[in-house]
Amino acid sequence: MKLHNLEANPLATHRRKVVGRGPGSGHGKTSGRGEKGQKARSGGGVSPWFEGGQTPLYKRLPKRGFSNARFTKRYAIVNVSDLNRFKDGDVVTPEVLMESGLVKKQLSGIKVLGNGTLEKKITVKANIFTNSAITKIESLGGTAEVI
Repeated sequence: MKLHNLEANPLATHRRKVVGRGPGSGHGKTSGRGEKGQKARSGGGVSPWFEGGQTPLYKRLPKRGFSNARFTKRYAIVNVSDLNRFKDGDVVTPEVLMESGLVKKQLSGIKVLGNGTLEKKITVKANIFTNSAITKIESLGGTAEVI
């Protein structure tokens, strides 16, 4: 069998159910929705998990387990290429990063990533550095200090 020999299966597609049309179709008047009630109205109906006012399953089941998600540390990220806006010999601290607009919130601290290239010799003080960031900062004679 080759791709150019494939043919559509005539039984695979179905005619769309036409509702609300005359006496011959069998789907006239109420269009198969019955009479009155929430499900007969346009836009009406209940969500699939609604149980008729009974306490829903997700509330009946006991809540178990523990998640560390509440205690994860999120760091404000700064790339090495972003540090090129500072002058040679500058000391870059979290406060300086906030003033320059590179960081909006400190969150759990500041993390320096090694993306991009650095062209200036600077001293960077942050909470966490990646190995590539440390090598790029120190290759130019700068220092990377962990706070």
